[in-house]
Amino acid sequence: MDFDKNFSIKLTNDAFRRVDETPDHKFYAIPRFTSHIDTGAREAVTETYRKYLPENSKILDLMSSWLSHFPEEVHYKNLVGLGMNDREMANNKQLNHWVVHDLNSNPKLPFKDNEFDAATICVSIDYLTSPVAVLTDMGRVLKTGAPLIITYSNRYFETKATAAWLYLSDEQRAYLVKSFLTDTQCFSDIKLLDCSPSFGDPLYAVLAKNIS
Repeated sequence: MDFDKNFSIKLTNDAFRRVDETPDHKFYAIPRFTSHIDTGAREAVTETYRKYLPENSKILDLMSSWLSHFPEEVHYKNLVGLGMNDREMANNKQLNHWVVHDLNSNPKLPFKDNEFDAATICVSIDYLTSPVAVLTDMGRVLKTGAPLIITYSNRYFETKATAAWLYLSDEQRAYLVKSFLTDTQCFSDIKLLDCSPSFGDPLYAVLAKNIS
């Protein structure tokens, strides 16, 4: 896969509605100590991080949980998680710090300008109801040239995924993510990688660099 097709994603007025519109903090109040992708897909995430995330860096793991999939042998200066459940992130052995924050309620990130050397969003972009606003603010908290890695699969909470996500194919979803990043005017060098293992869950990565 690559961004070599002339796809045009046109979003309707209800593109970011969900089947379950109850407040997200209620849905995520109970910790879920399960993995949302299988072993092969998790290893693909780790390998992508190993290849594209700089060592000795401060990294923001956006929409984090109890697993982050960073390579164990690589030294990072600081791994900061932002998620919806404190207990999940407290059990994440890779995070140095974390904060509970509902991005669908407030898309502004609770961090300083130019604070991070890189950022990740793992199999969660499909839940954002204001993705452009969140990613625009991501451009603010990332340093110039910092990489952003957005991974996704075909596994998700169907009632909380947006309508736009549910109605598209895996390949079309990559173009949707690209359109989010393009609309922010904060990112360049947007690339698509098919990181899927031979068997099991598919895994795709959209890579970009911050230019803001």
